[in-house]
Amino acid sequence: MTILIALLALGGLTLVLALMLIIANKKLYVYEDPRIDVVEGMLPHANCGACGYPGCRPFAEALVKGEMPPAKCSVSSEEGQKEIAQFLGVDAGSEEKKVARLACAGGNNVAINRARYEGISSCRAEALVSGGGKGCSWGCLSHGDCEKVCDFDAITMNTFGLPVVDEAKCTACGDCVEVCPKDLFSIHPVSHRLWVACKSLEAGDGVLEECEVGCTACGKCAMDAPSLITMTNNLPVVDYSKKHQTQAPIQRCPTGAIVWLEENGEVVKGAEAKKIIRKGKLKMGES
Repeated sequence: MTILIALLALGGLTLVLALMLIIANKKLYVYEDPRIDVVEGMLPHANCGACGYPGCRPFAEALVKGEMPPAKCSVSSEEGQKEIAQFLGVDAGSEEKKVARLACAGGNNVAINRARYEGISSCRAEALVSGGGKGCSWGCLSHGDCEKVCDFDAITMNTFGLPVVDEAKCTACGDCVEVCPKDLFSIHPVSHRLWVACKSLEAGDGVLEECEVGCTACGKCAMDAPSLITMTNNLPVVDYSKKHQTQAPIQRCPTGAIVWLEENGEVVKGAEAKKIIRKGKLKMGES
């Protein structure tokens, strides 16, 4: 009799718990649009964050809700964006391509190292040692942390130890922006062709003792384009909200610190910029 009571009690408890789970499942069930899985499968699964979302899954959810256009995914091809748009019955939209820009032109052929760093080959590691051995404390340290962190092979180190961004491959994910200890990278629309390739806040010809292509804060670019460029903390700042498709501000720059970036990757300097002919690496402390 005791065993029978125990079995009945256990069976009753099991039944009650099962009913509670059924009710909870009904009450707490959250509907998920099945299209999310389909759209996620159409995305490139880069999870780069360039779209503004932490991964492809939440971006797919935003697409299904109509909160974002497919064109917002800079990694997906135009065909891929159209496929998603067709599936969802929406317009693919348009988004100007954005790329990473480097605010430094001080390669090892024009910029001086004042100290030899020995340790982990990492910009972040060297920066922890008194800011690094470079004479210009704002300059690139050339270990290629940005190249290593780029999942799209959009950054390569050139022969002078400077990162070069391939605009065709760059997705504007921002990983290089985060990893650079000198804050030399920033994300810009490709239409921003007028570019200040320097981050130094020093002024005067003393800048040239550390880097031949550094900005001396002479202000000639601002004089030639006063409505477009202002000098802030000894650096020219371009107001990209205004019409900036002009090469006029670069023409009188004596060092070529402000340049024009062509679509094919060519860097155009002004007529008065000093020509850099040195192809080799400067020796320690050599100017």
